Amino acid sequence: MSFSRADLDRLSHIMAEAAETEIMPRFRRLEDGGIREKTGALDLVTDADEQAEWRMRDACAKAFPHALFVGEESVARDQTLLAKIRHAELAIIVDPVDGTSNFAWGLPLFGVMAGVVSKGETVAGLIYDPVGRDWHKGLKGHGAWGESVNGHTRDLRVAKPDVLSEMTGLSSWYLMPEPQRSRTVANLARTKACFNYRCAAYEYRLIAEGLVHFTLHYKLMPWDHAAGVLIHQEAGGYSALLDGTPYDATKHDGGIISAPDRATYELVKRELVG
Repeated sequence: MSFSRADLDRLSHIMAEAAETEIMPRFRRLEDGGIREKTGALDLVTDADEQAEWRMRDACAKAFPHALFVGEESVARDQTLLAKIRHAELAIIVDPVDGTSNFAWGLPLFGVMAGVVSKGETVAGLIYDPVGRDWHKGLKGHGAWGESVNGHTRDLRVAKPDVLSEMTGLSSWYLMPEPQRSRTVANLARTKACFNYRCAAYEYRLIAEGLVHFTLHYKLMPWDHAAGVLIHQEAGGYSALLDGTPYDATKHDGGIISAPDRATYELVKRELVG
């Protein structure tokens, strides 16, 4: 099933409206009980996550009545949604507040993400910054672009390849199992610098802008990666899982590397992950 530029605009309006009505009014204003732990202190959910997702779900049901809606908080209630992505004619995969910990801590490093998948293939990606009110958007085969609050657009382009010692990157190494975790942390010291913002939305924005060379993520939930990988690829980049297979939103195990090209992917995989 095709997904047009008009469809992309319709979905972006839904995301922005949910951010304006459910997310930003709660930023730094969460009431008692508005922040809750899911699996631990670094895995949080807030009222903003849930209310924004329900608002997007209801709006998508009207705008895209035949689409499967898969949200992070919806999956927390119904794990079977993940298995339905592969065969859905159209699936809209949403992270209502990516970077929930940052949001809960009052840090303006969070975003709203939506990946659109047709029969297992990602065909569109949207990353919205509710604070700056700007976008990164991608449509398969039509490129990736940034869009400011005043409607100005610019093409996105990944960084040029470089030697390992001059590369900057982003890595969620703390999610890796041992001994891979310790090995990777030691190897990251061989790069020029490596960061982690605990927010895939911002990390994919940075790599699609060409501001860092690589990302190395381990957790593979589709709401964290479907949109960002599509935008990065449309900006000229290369992504694959740690075992070398292509990324798709139906794979939920193992890590992923995104880099300017395949050669850089192989270099990062060999020298940093081992």
